[in-house]
Amino acid sequence: MKNSMKNTMKPTRKVFLAFTFIALIGASMTACSNSGNSNQQATTHKYMDYKGHQVDIPLAPQRIIFSGETFSDLLALNVKVIGTDISATKGTVYEKQLNGIEDIGFPINFEKSLNLNPDLIIVANTDEKAYEQLSKIAPTVMFDTFASLEERIPLLGEIIGKKAQADQWLANYKVKVQTMIKELQAAGVKPGETASVFTYYPGDRLFVMARAGLSQVLYHSGNFKPTPPIQSVLDEKSGFKQISLELLPEFAGDRIFILTPTDEEAKRSTDAMINSSIWRNLSAVKNNHVYTLPILQSGSDAITREWLLQELPKMINK
Repeated sequence: MKNSMKNTMKPTRKVFLAFTFIALIGASMTACSNSGNSNQQATTHKYMDYKGHQVDIPLAPQRIIFSGETFSDLLALNVKVIGTDISATKGTVYEKQLNGIEDIGFPINFEKSLNLNPDLIIVANTDEKAYEQLSKIAPTVMFDTFASLEERIPLLGEIIGKKAQADQWLANYKVKVQTMIKELQAAGVKPGETASVFTYYPGDRLFVMARAGLSQVLYHSGNFKPTPPIQSVLDEKSGFKQISLELLPEFAGDRIFILTPTDEEAKRSTDAMINSSIWRNLSAVKNNHVYTLPILQSGSDAITREWLLQELPKMINK
């Protein structure tokens, strides 16, 4: 009887051991599979852009297309960009730093973008139809190029996986701002002075700048303040506002900066303004506190901003 039980138990034990072995193999394969999935998920992260698009973007994108006014933010962070609107960089302070970057045009050319095989697309354009097309090519993020430099650089660091570099660049920039403030004060600029930036566009359209370009440097440095009407534009989070020539005295500050346009019609409008009685009666004009700067060298982008920190004291000292 005992022998019979032993004989019965032997195959049963073998079966049990076989099942146990198979189960262990299965568990091991499942663990490997889960590990593989985990590694795959770790190559991307979720990001919500300022327009509410939830996007899975690479942790360390290598082939970036950027279409927007603040393109050089990426150059400042030593990021390799494969495509941008080259025409928008003509005449800028960084136009000689574009070797190897393809022109994707403006509006952005979908076919050219597709052929570049990007792994991330960053655009300033908020057109949803264009966004939908671009999203079919690669993960696409809408980016607020009118946001302040202090907001943009950390956000870019998060988006492209260069947070440490972004933080360091911004820290260095803030040191340069303090140097500029001291130079401005040495040049006779008093704390609390108001400043205004104006430019003409074709169609005899006069604009006062608020969250765009040179005005960001003036107001965010803390050395110049916007006039109350410009502050209202800032409160509306607008980059600029079209005004009539008759409203110029209300927007004009203690110091006026004119962005000289490239368009011939806009140049004629600027000349007409400067020759008007409204212009001649402005306090800044009477005090010889008027300065000019080519509009293409007045951008909000990082490299231009660094350049302006050096140029502003020179302009004031002239």
